[in-house]
Formats: sequence, C-alpha cells, structure tokens
Amino acid sequence: MDLTYPVIVAAAKTWFKVSAMDIHMTGTEHIPTEGGALLAVNHLSYVDYLMGGYPAAQRGRYTRFMAKKEIFGNAFSGAFMRSFGHLEVDREAGAASMRTAVEALRAGEVVGIFPEATISQSFLIKELKSGAVRIAADAEVPLIPIVVWGTQRILAKGRKIDLSRHHRIDIEVGEPMHPTGDDPAAETAELKRRMEEMLERCILASPPEERPAGAWWLPQQYGGSAPTIEKAAAAYAEERRRRAEAKAAKRKR
Repeated sequence: MDLTYPVIVAAAKTWFKVSAMDIHMTGTEHIPTEGGALLAVNHLSYVDYLMGGYPAAQRGRYTRFMAKKEIFGNAFSGAFMRSFGHLEVDREAGAASMRTAVEALRAGEVVGIFPEATISQSFLIKELKSGAVRIAADAEVPLIPIVVWGTQRILAKGRKIDLSRHHRIDIEVGEPMHPTGDDPAAETAELKRRMEEMLERCILASPPEERPAGAWWLPQQYGGSAPTIEKAAAAYAEERRRRAEAKAAKRKR
C-alpha cells in the first residue's frame, strides 16, 4: 500500500496552487491507466522527480523512479525513496539494476528513468544511455518520452533554490515507442531525436519575456548563457575525477 506517495502528490498540488505555478502539460493521454510503462524523462534539476512523475499522477498512476544507489545508502533519504517504491540503481552492476526495473514493469508498474544518467547543465538533451530501450524491450512495455522545461529555474545544480511565485513549467508527454531491442543504438538515437524535438517545442512555447538574452537558464542556441554540451561534459568529467580522488584518499586513511 502506498502511504507516502498520496501525501506528497497532494502536497505538490498545494504547492503548485499556492505558488501560482504556471504549468503547461500536454500528452498525458499517452500514459496508460493500467499495465507497465517506462517513462524516459530529461534531467534539468533536482525537482525532476516531482515534475516527471506529475503526468502519471494525473492519470492515477505512481511512477517508480530509478535512482542511483548513493541516495539509498543514506539512512534518511534511503528510507524516503523506498517509501515511494523507487528503484535502486547500481551503475557498476547495470544488469542487476535492469532486472529490477524489468520485474517492476512486468508487475504492471510505471517506472521512470533519466536516460541521460545525470543532470544536463547545458539544459539540452545529453547523450542517452541505451538502458531505457533495452529495459522496455525486455519487459515488452511502451517507452514513453517525457520532457520537462523550467524546472532548472527552481533548483538547478550549483544554484540556490528559487521558490518565488509564477514559475512557468512546460511538460510534454510524447507518443509511446515500442522498442524491440534488435538495434538498441538506433532506437536510443530515435528516442533522443524525439526528446530534442519535444524540448525545442517546450522552450519556444514560453513567451519572449521568459527567454531574455543571456539568461543563465537558456541554452546558448536559444540566446542564453548556459554552458555548451561540450563544456558541461568537461565540467562533469572534472567533478567525477575530484570525487574519485576524494574517495581514494578516504580509503587510505
């Protein structure tokens, strides 16, 4: 029985109302009201779990997100994530993590995955991992792309939280894909192509005043000052290197 999820969904809807959040959402009809489905969501901020799961909640479904094991390793956050039925992902044991997702999908759950694996600091769609199409193919469920836009203005990586009123959030749910797994690379490329088109529609749907020249939350190709995909990737690689060095140093103590 879900105890935490209904409370959080109700709290989120109250937040949306109190903050006068301007949510524009389309395509929710693509999410089935029963049976398994895999939702592939882009990743811009730390509130994407909430916004990425909102379309399914509007269809009476709860999304079980795949999340890295480090989150589950913390006593508080781990218990919190498990209370939602979210799924632990060990990047060093990908096959086991995939089996966990496949089992949940075959049991009729809606599972959410961030195929970019990490937050995109360029705010564009990064290269996607092939796990999403392989999991959907193995479980024989639809793979449904979801793109969110505007969440980075609330809580982006490296920036302070902004809980001001009237934030505009765009959410587009795309038509389901039905991967066969015969060519994961090609099917992943098609998923990325669809998500890029959806992201562009979301960006351009916002009025000009939401896209001022030089805005930090806008990709450069849309007139903003966010780092390019290449610079963001280099910064992430450097972050991982420093993290690995810190772990190695800790083990030597």
